[in-house]
Amino acid sequence: MNKQLVFGHFCRLTVALALSVLVGCKNTDTKPDENSPPENRKEAATRSGFACCNLHYEGDWISDSNLAQLAFIPAGTRINVKKIDGYRAYVEVDGKPMRLGHDYGREQETTEQWVNKLVLVEDPRLKIAKYPPAIRKAIEAGKLMKGMTKEQVIISVGYPQTNENPKLDGPYWRYWWSSYGPYYVYWSANKVSKIDGHSETVASMTYKNK
Repeated sequence: MNKQLVFGHFCRLTVALALSVLVGCKNTDTKPDENSPPENRKEAATRSGFACCNLHYEGDWISDSNLAQLAFIPAGTRINVKKIDGYRAYVEVDGKPMRLGHDYGREQETTEQWVNKLVLVEDPRLKIAKYPPAIRKAIEAGKLMKGMTKEQVIISVGYPQTNENPKLDGPYWRYWWSSYGPYYVYWSANKVSKIDGHSETVASMTYKNK
């Protein structure tokens, strides 16, 4: 074969190979899709603190619905936030792996903002210890009573769902006993004036001072 033909063929192969390598390198250097759902984007968040309030759970799941019929983790329990991933936060509650689920208030606040409300730097038990005995017992039972302040209500039954209560300065807060059983906490001068809803739900959520 003619040496010039061989040399020309070799040069064309070399150029083609170089181009393929350059194209391959460009394709691997792509930016993540900024329009992808938050579930697909991870953000690091390591933090240690205390449960702001009584947090209701089912299995290893703590939802922002905070259904009152479920068992709860007492306010002041140690919580370590390991990671926030989309609408989920992976935590350890007294060393036990659990998850926080930002299920309802996604349009009103970020998952990180919600988690920061739930996991406090200061132990709320320091405040609880200064409350009157009846208030302390109501919080211990995860219940409500007339005359409670907004702070005391939050510690006892948690934050209401942000999608239904975007601001906490309204005349009432809407909570849920179960997925189908709402109840309402009415305010007068920032203190509980009435607990309203189904009679059985109200009875279950009202602390009887004995």
